[in-house]
Amino acid sequence: MKVQSAAASIAVLSLTLLSPGILSAQTSADAQNSQSPQNGQNNAPTQGASNEAMQMVPAQAAVVKAINAKKEQPGSPVVVSLAKKVRLKNGTELPTGTKIIGQVATDDMQMSAASKLAIRFTEAKLKNGTSVPIKATIVAVYPPEDSSLSSMPEPAGLQENNGWTAQMLQIDQVNGLSGIELHSRIGGQNSGVFLSKKGNVSIGEGCEFALAIAAANGNQQSSNGPGGN
Repeated sequence: MKVQSAAASIAVLSLTLLSPGILSAQTSADAQNSQSPQNGQNNAPTQGASNEAMQMVPAQAAVVKAINAKKEQPGSPVVVSLAKKVRLKNGTELPTGTKIIGQVATDDMQMSAASKLAIRFTEAKLKNGTSVPIKATIVAVYPPEDSSLSSMPEPAGLQENNGWTAQMLQIDQVNGLSGIELHSRIGGQNSGVFLSKKGNVSIGEGCEFALAIAAANGNQQSSNGPGGN
């Protein structure tokens, strides 16, 4: 069962989405003087971030294996699977089922929390073994759909529409998953940082990531083989 598309809310000038929790997305103009509420440091998006956003396209993916902040270490693999085909701005096509591969990273936003999990995606791996270097920002996270609420549940990764646009450079989502915040920014080193102020950050199998994704460093061609990155 889908909830109301986030795209309908994007028309509101504040660019505040209410599905579920609160997802605020600042434009570069809005964020020129913004500061991180956790540490007071200026994390405003730059003109470079705006240019980077113009090269990105929205994508939807499902978490392949649960991610637990207590168990994972920097460098631990993180894998999500594209729920539908994506065509990058350079013409590269990533079919449904393409694995978006990354790793647990160190928080580049220096945010404080009881539990914290930073993720950095760097590679798209096609079913034929082709590896495509990518850069991705997590722009929303949602729990798996409760199949008991619908006789025809949506496939994992397609439970929510991805309403991201290239004007949305800084993302702050509260309670996309219960008790967990998502903070990300276009142009940041990481794809996103998840925080919990009281409990542990745990992201279950089948949870949905809404992504903004682009080929890395202007790559025009993909490389073959399991190690291409």
